[in-house]
Amino acid sequence: MKQIRTITLYGGQGLTAEISNYGAKLLSLIVPNRQGEKKDIVLGFKTIEEWQQKETYFNAIIGRYANRIKNGRFSIDGKSYQLPINNGTNALHGGVSGFNEKIWDIVGQTRHSVSLHYRALDGEENYPGNLDVYVTYMLTKDNALSISFEAKTDQPTIVGFTNHAYFNLAGENSGSVKDHILQVFADQYTPFDDTACPTGEILPVDHTPMDFRQPTRVGDRIDDPFFAPGRGIDNNWVLRKSNQSKKEPELAAVVEADGRAMQVWTTMPGLQVYTGNWIEQNEGKSGTTYDVQHAICLEAQNFPDSPNHANFPNAILRPGEVYYEKTSYKFV
Repeated sequence: MKQIRTITLYGGQGLTAEISNYGAKLLSLIVPNRQGEKKDIVLGFKTIEEWQQKETYFNAIIGRYANRIKNGRFSIDGKSYQLPINNGTNALHGGVSGFNEKIWDIVGQTRHSVSLHYRALDGEENYPGNLDVYVTYMLTKDNALSISFEAKTDQPTIVGFTNHAYFNLAGENSGSVKDHILQVFADQYTPFDDTACPTGEILPVDHTPMDFRQPTRVGDRIDDPFFAPGRGIDNNWVLRKSNQSKKEPELAAVVEADGRAMQVWTTMPGLQVYTGNWIEQNEGKSGTTYDVQHAICLEAQNFPDSPNHANFPNAILRPGEVYYEKTSYKFV
């Protein structure tokens, strides 16, 4: 049995992060506001046992494929695969036991960064191919938490990773995120069917509650009938991409609360905004009870169900190719 470890990272402008090799999870992220007041801005728990038993996706690396796969089915080169169904009629976040529940190997560490490796075996959760995945967390000089993803396979497979951090910029024990101000740099979105999987269409955000192109108070939209009233937002935006020839991060979103502003920079094509719609009433790391709408997740990702839509970004990784993506959460 591999040992579960916790690594603390230190940034140059007051940032501190704790990373566990269990699920490659972000256990804490201490960020000062403009007045210098430091708070932990990601939800979480006191002990590893609680992390294992309660909200298993909290702040984890998600894979082999983040978000939903319609009916758990996809095909590569004419061969069909059936994944375990674990979310209504769909496969979600890598399956019954995804990357979020694995103990990763620590393969590199400095004061500012840690690199982790996980090998997903051929047939694990019914995905094809032995897949080597490397994730590096780094606190950068420009006041950001950077997360980079790299993967290689020995058979054609589908890949799509994300970090599922549950943010509350007022502090993890501050309750509702309705007073957060959100801006998403996207002119289009992928509408969903009644199982929360994309229909395959790409539609403009104009004149819809999906239009966050201007800074908008989350509470002004979160209970709109367009979303899930009483639950919240759980939707995918099609990010603007000007840098098609180079794999460089671009600004995807900004969220602000309590004197902290966080920019999301990513190479990924999509951004899933999720407002903790299904958080269970669990006691968090500082004794507060977490509830629905107490967090906002900004999950840079490939589109949900991308393997089943030819007009969506490619999700297939082949032998000899290197998958590489990067997302940074920058505090300004």
